[in-house]
Amino acid sequence: MALYTKRRIAALSGVLAVALTASACGSSSDDGGDTAESGSTSSIDCAPYTAFGDLKGKTVTVYTSITAPEDAPHIASYKPFVDCTGVEIKYEGSKEFEAQLPVRVKGGNAPDIAYLPQPGLLNTLVQTGAVKPAPPEVVANVDKNMPDWKNYGTVDGTFYAAPLGANVKSFVWYSPTAFADKGYEVPTTWADLLALSEKMAAEGGDVKPWCAGIESGDATGWPATDWVEDVMLRTAGAETYDKWVNHEIPFNDPAVATALAEVGKILKNDKFVNGGFGDVKTIASTSFQDAGQPILDGTCYMHRQASFYAANWPEGTEVGPEGEVWAFYLPSVDSSTKPVLGGGEFTAAFADRPEVKAFQTYLSSVEWADERAKTCGSGGCVTANKNADPSLLKNPVDKLSAEALTDEAATFRFDGSDLMPGAVGAGTFWKGMTDWIIGKDDKATLDFIEQSWPK
Repeated sequence: MALYTKRRIAALSGVLAVALTASACGSSSDDGGDTAESGSTSSIDCAPYTAFGDLKGKTVTVYTSITAPEDAPHIASYKPFVDCTGVEIKYEGSKEFEAQLPVRVKGGNAPDIAYLPQPGLLNTLVQTGAVKPAPPEVVANVDKNMPDWKNYGTVDGTFYAAPLGANVKSFVWYSPTAFADKGYEVPTTWADLLALSEKMAAEGGDVKPWCAGIESGDATGWPATDWVEDVMLRTAGAETYDKWVNHEIPFNDPAVATALAEVGKILKNDKFVNGGFGDVKTIASTSFQDAGQPILDGTCYMHRQASFYAANWPEGTEVGPEGEVWAFYLPSVDSSTKPVLGGGEFTAAFADRPEVKAFQTYLSSVEWADERAKTCGSGGCVTANKNADPSLLKNPVDKLSAEALTDEAATFRFDGSDLMPGAVGAGTFWKGMTDWIIGKDDKATLDFIEQSWPK
């Protein structure tokens, strides 16, 4: 995903209307009938949006893979814009987003804006001619606030899609209490992680070292691709990782085979998985939302998943270093290097009406990034906006993610499958990893994906 998204895909949330009756530019009418809340005022400067004209009563549709429970903070973050402009935002989240969006675009039923979790999907959609170049106001915001991410939203020299959310994939969720009770220490190298897994397996009885799940509707398989990408960064290094993503080395290159074999030491080891669910094959049928939950009931110790998984812990779960669950950095081959895998969404527009351009401008602003942080307490609220106020982040995982993304010692790379051509990154790579989990061998899996790469 895709941080959604691939990546932030939970139960179908359907279509939600945000602030059906909101005031223009934050003003309230005499009878309060035109306001979302009588006497409410906008918390942002409305001038950038009034420049687009009178937008009151207009509607902008948003289509995304971000669904419940991770959709609520997004929807709440639109209120200042709605208060300013009177625009109605209709939000639709779907588990079938990656499969359905191209169908809708080709059928002439595209949304006004889509949150794309894969730059590779952006490239594919741009080829249809349906995606509109970003307006000048958005370009200016991105140049000021997110210059390092601009290239991900650019195709053939034209900038289309501003970055939205950002996430860190290189985390392992665990119970600090369970670790303390057993005397386990957070590993600092990949070898230490494997050794800890062996120790847990030997001592655990019915408790497995790991729990995992890759089921995600039409996007089933993406969590397993994240495993390969994270390990590829660690075993092959960033330079080879880049060559792999750009197909400068084949998908079945020995470096990729080495990474997949390392992943297999955990995910295809019945001694290590699948705590709370069954054997290795249950990983394919276990939803990614459910996959980490056995940590809470003590049937597994660890779950590798991105920062946005914080939103999937039950309400009331204490998340933090002394809490019921916390996360540690997925260790590298040696402690002197710190590769960080991450992802995010990008706002692509299929319409260029004034109200759509105005909403794009808001989503690329510091004001939106700060509002997102204010409305989000469940985690997964980090954005790519470098000028956002980090002190507004409420969730400790978001603070941990922001630290990882800004760590000068870290080597950051974007999710590889998200950068690959859509037919591979959101197609054969997902399918190949699902087949691998249920029994296909390493070589056949990598050969299958390599043969699918567009010629």
